[in-house]
Amino acid sequence: MITVVGAGTGALPDGGALAGAELVVGGRRHLDAVPLPQAAERIVLGPLAPALDTIGEYVAKDRPVVVLASGDPGFFGIVRALAERFGAGRLDVRPGVSSVATAFARLGLPWDDAVVVSAHGRDLRTAVNACRAHPKVAVLTGPGAGPAELGAALAPDHGDRVLVVAAALGDPDGERVRRVTPAEAAAHDWGTAVSVVLCLDETRVLGAARTVAGPPAAPAGWALAEDAFVHRDSMITKFEVRALALARLGPRLGDLVWDVGAGSGSVAVECARLGAAVVAVERTADGVERIRANAAAHGVGVAVVHGAAPDALSGLDDDPDAVFVGGGGRELPAVVTACARRARRTVVVAMAALDRVPAAREALTAAGFTCDGVLLQSSRLAPLPGDVTRLAATNPVFLLWGVRPPARTGAGTDLGTAAGVDIEGVAQ
Repeated sequence: MITVVGAGTGALPDGGALAGAELVVGGRRHLDAVPLPQAAERIVLGPLAPALDTIGEYVAKDRPVVVLASGDPGFFGIVRALAERFGAGRLDVRPGVSSVATAFARLGLPWDDAVVVSAHGRDLRTAVNACRAHPKVAVLTGPGAGPAELGAALAPDHGDRVLVVAAALGDPDGERVRRVTPAEAAAHDWGTAVSVVLCLDETRVLGAARTVAGPPAAPAGWALAEDAFVHRDSMITKFEVRALALARLGPRLGDLVWDVGAGSGSVAVECARLGAAVVAVERTADGVERIRANAAAHGVGVAVVHGAAPDALSGLDDDPDAVFVGGGGRELPAVVTACARRARRTVVVAMAALDRVPAAREALTAAGFTCDGVLLQSSRLAPLPGDVTRLAATNPVFLLWGVRPPARTGAGTDLGTAAGVDIEGVAQ
């Protein structure tokens, strides 16, 4: 049996659980904090794989093992790695209070509607994009992915967010809970005692009561009708085109999407409704105001850049997961080329002019994308006098999409079970 003991924030591990243990595994501070059985072997956690191998030797001989952990070891913790290796039936888990719960408690805020993201041993960009898109996010930090790095990423376009940096939670002498702007966070050396960082849009931290915890559920419908948006002279991506474009873009929580030549921002708003962080690039001042109005009307955040592509794209620091390019002017091949150079996954291009298609396709294939497309022609029901109906054709639109082939990688470490378990699962 493997007993996994999670010490609540600031609490010592349960010493009674150690009785009879022949192997005790944990972070140094936990091992030093409690009396260990004199005959027990002690392993200070560093790399996880060697510790799991040693645990396996003891389990194979039915010798008792205790793993000491921080907070709730089943919450981004070591329970996952242990269950995967030895089976959940071999675990006796005794959880404590997680740092996320404690941090929100310090602020007097509920957190059933918070997005929780681990950046420990993982790419920080997922956490950054979650913070851009959602009003209440808890980020579990790690080396190279702490408050300073998070603040630096958010300061340019989300400087109005408040970062709450919680360090040494539960330590009567060292606990610190500090509210800063992203710019202030970026300029400070936070040391190694950070427990968790909360990113808050304080105008929206108290939402409606929830039935399902976590981020808001995906909207019940998408590809909204054109009259759901403010637009100019029907200059808007039609819902039939938007439906396929969204399917190819695949916007989701943790993604960054660019809407280039955004117009009314209908694609940008729909991507934001599906959980992605979104940047809309629009060259006209009245278009910028329409995008902001449409985002506000749908209760989502869209960062708007006033400028013309491709030049305006050089000012965007973070590479997008997916890009939607609207319009079909003479600059289209250059715009698609600039987007394809930086898109991590997908570029979708909508064109009314058929003669623009070859150049756009060449720009995608030259960037290494596999390319496909379709001409969309639809006819909508329209009323006629006499209570009868006709079919009214919409203008045809060519939708082209390029998908970047997945990079070939060798067998490597699974960050979800190796590098990232010591946020709540083992002492930092």
